[in-house]
Amino acid sequence: MKIFLPFLFFIFYLNVAFAQIITATVVDKHAIPIPNANILNTSSDFHTHSNPDGEFSLEKYSHTDVLKVSSIGFVTQYISIEELKESNKVILEEDIITLKEVTITPRLNALQIITNIDIQTDPVNSSQDILRRVPGLIIGQHAGGGKAEQIFLRGFDIDHGTDINITADGIPVNMVSHAHGQGYADLHFIIPETVDKIDFGKGPYYQEKGNFTTAGYVEFQTKDNIDDNLFKLELGQFETLRLLGMLDLINHEKQSAYVATEFISSNGYFESPQHFQRINLFGKYSAQMNGSEKLGITLSHFNSSWDASGQIPLRAIESGLITRLGAIDDTEGGQTSRSNILINYDKILNGKSSIKSRIYYSQYDFTLFSNFTFFLEDPISGDQIKQQETRNLYGLQTTYFRAFSLSDFSGSLHAGLDLRNDQSTDNALSRTANRTETLSELQRGDINETNLGLSIGAIVDINKWHFNPSIRFDYFDFQYVDALLPTFQKQGQNKGILSPNFNILYNPSRNLQLYLKSGRGFHSNDTRVVVAESGNQILPAAYGMDLGYIWKPRPNMVMNMAYWYLFLEQEFVYVGDAGIVEPSGKTSRQGLDFSFRHQPVNWLFWNVDATYTHARSIDAIEGENFIPLSPDLTITGGVDVMLIKGLYGSLDVIHLADRPANEDNSIVADGYTVTNINAGYRWNQASIGFQIQNLFNVEWNETQFATESRLQNELDSVEEIHFTPGTPFFMKAVFQYEF
Repeated sequence: MKIFLPFLFFIFYLNVAFAQIITATVVDKHAIPIPNANILNTSSDFHTHSNPDGEFSLEKYSHTDVLKVSSIGFVTQYISIEELKESNKVILEEDIITLKEVTITPRLNALQIITNIDIQTDPVNSSQDILRRVPGLIIGQHAGGGKAEQIFLRGFDIDHGTDINITADGIPVNMVSHAHGQGYADLHFIIPETVDKIDFGKGPYYQEKGNFTTAGYVEFQTKDNIDDNLFKLELGQFETLRLLGMLDLINHEKQSAYVATEFISSNGYFESPQHFQRINLFGKYSAQMNGSEKLGITLSHFNSSWDASGQIPLRAIESGLITRLGAIDDTEGGQTSRSNILINYDKILNGKSSIKSRIYYSQYDFTLFSNFTFFLEDPISGDQIKQQETRNLYGLQTTYFRAFSLSDFSGSLHAGLDLRNDQSTDNALSRTANRTETLSELQRGDINETNLGLSIGAIVDINKWHFNPSIRFDYFDFQYVDALLPTFQKQGQNKGILSPNFNILYNPSRNLQLYLKSGRGFHSNDTRVVVAESGNQILPAAYGMDLGYIWKPRPNMVMNMAYWYLFLEQEFVYVGDAGIVEPSGKTSRQGLDFSFRHQPVNWLFWNVDATYTHARSIDAIEGENFIPLSPDLTITGGVDVMLIKGLYGSLDVIHLADRPANEDNSIVADGYTVTNINAGYRWNQASIGFQIQNLFNVEWNETQFATESRLQNELDSVEEIHFTPGTPFFMKAVFQYEF
């Protein structure tokens, strides 16, 4: 509590400080607030930007000053101080995006402009596209869209989410103590066309982000309203069908509401039909109750089921036992569902302060059948396993914001509280046969995990310098009831962790930002690991640093480069596939990130993202200190074309270099380069086009692991690469109609 008392006195001092200020809001034509709009006083060269509620404040001004208000995807507006005093509102009209309108604003998440540009030029149109929009992030799919994607970022094989914090409209996507792995993050409940913005940050430097924020975070924001009703039909190879409908229910200045639904089915490109099906339902309502209060309600539900051919060993293909698209055990598969309820309430307290609150509830079910080792453990029935759980997730978040302005500096204060409770029942790992018979139970029990987070921080602007100190405290309560014990016994542990951060930004001009970010983050361990280890080393910390810049060397060009370093004091994880605890010691990663966006003419965009990482285990000896599946080099790039006459198209290339699959690099996971294309023609309210994945039909391995397994006819086991083959040439036609 002593830490927070100085901040409380400081807030009181700011309340009594007096200043003549103007407070206004930047909105679109539907009166929806526009966050992060850039506001420039053309007379004094003073900058500011709108907060998440679209608000901004001015204190130092003259009555004859004129403000320039701009935001990506909107027409720049010039407004005089006198006009602003009369309306207290700036309305921006939508426009074709142009990099010339981009200003490098003095804010911590200025890199978000890169994803804003990408979404405006090439909207998200598939579930795979959602995560790929984060610069430097690569994904791999294990089961044709059934399981959550495997994620690679900054030298991490994040698996399904252990080292990246993912949220959607503030709802946590990561599942703690999940049946398949810690931090499992299934984003398939998001309908891609509802995505409005993608906010992201790399490293552990953000006070509002808690668990899993080591490599970084990604936050998806869905649209508050839609302008038109939408129907979309997609038909493709492998009996692929996708139907999408979006219906505008209310679209008034004070209220908006819409619903969206999506259905997908496919048999996949494997020899055994995948029978994949997914249905999504989504609804969102927003109301501006008065000038200072806003209410939002979001409901969603998704259900998915699939069969899978699983990972296959390289030797089975080389011997001719199966083809690349065959299977050793094609009885794998699963089903999952998630329902979400989210209520948002935003309140403007006065001209300088506001509070944002949300409460949420998720009901989640998961069942997965896998076979990674074939006949290694059971030469008769095979090694199929079943992972399952039913979960109820409850949470609330409240954030307080206050702007301040004194004679020598200005800025804002941010304080937050979030509470999350996960109740996972019948969280189990079993050995099964043919998805019907349970041979033995390895684990089964009930998990109750609670996380309380408190954070406070400030942004202090002094001329062209911007300082962002913050501190966060997380408290965890872990409880586990093991159903396989002969008598009832509740096992529990609790632990807290303090995460300080300090970031420095320097904006010498509107076209350049230099930054130094530093901080401490963490990822928690599975509750079953926590109680097994009696609370020792259960919240391993990550220490990081970023040194970089965002620069507009020309009006139509934006680039970002950063050197970064990250140290983890313990990569101590629960391996859900085997039901064992694996401590892997201290690790360090360092590397370079590079992003480039160029618009040589209004209808043409180029983009390149490249990352290089050197990742090693610290405790291991030289030559045996590689971190398995840590990517050294990733490159993504492409070109987007938007012709005035209605033609559009994009070409994207994804490259992942070879990487070590085990600690001594004796087994290597092969890299790949895959090219995708999207093109079509729009006229009036309709459009027709096509999408091609793997344009050149290269043979590539999407997910790979060094696994020890035994085939049915083998006497001894073999450790080698096991992989899921990537999509071959895959084409689908797309028809869309807006009304």
